[in-house]
Amino acid sequence: MNNQGSGIRDQESGNVISCRDLSKTFTIGEEDVPVLKGVNLDVARGERLAIVGASGSGKSTLLHLLGGLDNASSGSVQIFGQEMQQMNETQRGALRNRALGFVYQFHHLLPEFTALENVAMPLLIRGLKRAEAEPPAAAMLEQVGLAHRLRHHPSELSGGERQRVAVARALVTEPACVLADEPTGNLDRSSAQALFELMQQLNEKFDTSFIVVTHDHELAGRMQRRLRLVDGVLLEG
Repeated sequence: MNNQGSGIRDQESGNVISCRDLSKTFTIGEEDVPVLKGVNLDVARGERLAIVGASGSGKSTLLHLLGGLDNASSGSVQIFGQEMQQMNETQRGALRNRALGFVYQFHHLLPEFTALENVAMPLLIRGLKRAEAEPPAAAMLEQVGLAHRLRHHPSELSGGERQRVAVARALVTEPACVLADEPTGNLDRSSAQALFELMQQLNEKFDTSFIVVTHDHELAGRMQRRLRLVDGVLLEG
């Protein structure tokens, strides 16, 4: 697969994402509700990390902050040493497109586009022409076992297939790190197992880091490192 721009193979080894003293407080009515309280985290290149915790513990909030999708109340997030909080939204968007991929519980595929067009979308956003974007998109769909589904729309795919398309879309830019929010939460056990094996294969092949927020303790137990978010504090184990 051709490397488009500064993907994972262009980056130096070391920590992909680091955060220091990361805090987030939401204001609900007149009350301030702290969700994250001084989180510190380093994620190495190629590392597979699970974050578990009770519903409402702030797991998704943490993922959004690490991905630059939301602003922290205090603290810092760095991607390959670049400080996200010091960037404007255009700069952050460009860094996200270059360095990160995102997978959610619900695939968020665009229903009017084919699997190939959905996977090509991040490359089109990057500025590639369709003729340049579709070959690497097709190659990534082949990697996830969907070479025979390129021209199918999401409504014509099974739940597991739609989630694999979403994984292909996350990986087509060859990101350094994929942030996955409950990626198996909407799948049956067989599809969830297949998706985990796929993530493991892609991690080993492309040296992509995975940060996975999950309620699935079996999935979490098979990652290289597991952290727990308890009362806004990130704990080992």
